[in-house]
Amino acid sequence: MPELLVAAFYKFVQLSDCEKLRQLLADECARHGVLGTILLAAEGINGTIAGNPNAVRAVLHYLRSDPRLGDLKHKESDATEPPFYRMKVRLKKEIVTMGVAGVDPRERVGTYVNPADWNALIDDPEVLLLDTRNEYETAVGTFDGAVDPRIASFREFPTWIREHLDPAKHKKVAMFCTGGIRCEKATSFLLSEGFEEVFHLQGGILRYLEQVPEQSSKWQGECFVFDNRVSLGHHLQQGSHTQCHACRHPLSKADLDSPHFRLGVSCPWCYKTFTDAQRASAAERERQVNLARERHTNHIGPRQPASHQAS
Repeated sequence: MPELLVAAFYKFVQLSDCEKLRQLLADECARHGVLGTILLAAEGINGTIAGNPNAVRAVLHYLRSDPRLGDLKHKESDATEPPFYRMKVRLKKEIVTMGVAGVDPRERVGTYVNPADWNALIDDPEVLLLDTRNEYETAVGTFDGAVDPRIASFREFPTWIREHLDPAKHKKVAMFCTGGIRCEKATSFLLSEGFEEVFHLQGGILRYLEQVPEQSSKWQGECFVFDNRVSLGHHLQQGSHTQCHACRHPLSKADLDSPHFRLGVSCPWCYKTFTDAQRASAAERERQVNLARERHTNHIGPRQPASHQAS
């Protein structure tokens, strides 16, 4: 078995006891030493957890012991170092934030397309291929020929659709995201806006990278993930990207060669945004990280900025 197992899961389902469930899940994860993030809302559950493989599977078994989550599906990948620093179980208004009332994937969603059939679909010249993710994610990798809305958060997606797409003109729209959850809401939203043929990649980019042979893949680059691994490639192997400790933006090898990159202090994406006092604070944090590393302990880093939360 791998040293560490990472499991990602979500389900849109009515949950009326989120506060009670939050404490039960927090206790269960603590009991097994599992770390990660689980979001709970009246509309369902969304999470990624990591730890010893047996411990992660024990938490998944506990989740499925709830009849409402009995058919909960998950995706697995490996990690050689802890991808999370802590365990967070949070209550939210939405498990993926779109901010549009009435959009309910439990009622209707677009047509699911298996990874094995995805290439044939997006080769259709009548299909508009749309990336639903945030701009810092698409910069790490995307499908060949995909339209990038260049949004800062998923909240901006509905406005972009209304301003740039037309149901009378764009007859077929295919969308994709990291694990599939954003496309559940995205396809539901497009259907409510009058788009008739709406498709989404089942299991998301991660399932595609896991199942489709690299030699026939239409994916370019790597896939950004919301944990310390930063990016994954084909076969869900850890990618080449790292992350700025100051702003949490993903960094390529070219970014690391930039004169604006200073480990733990700044990068090409944030060097203009910080004051001298903030840079000094970041430098001190990096010193503490190095000291923790020398002591073979984990330094609990700062919370990610809102723009880099899974959304």
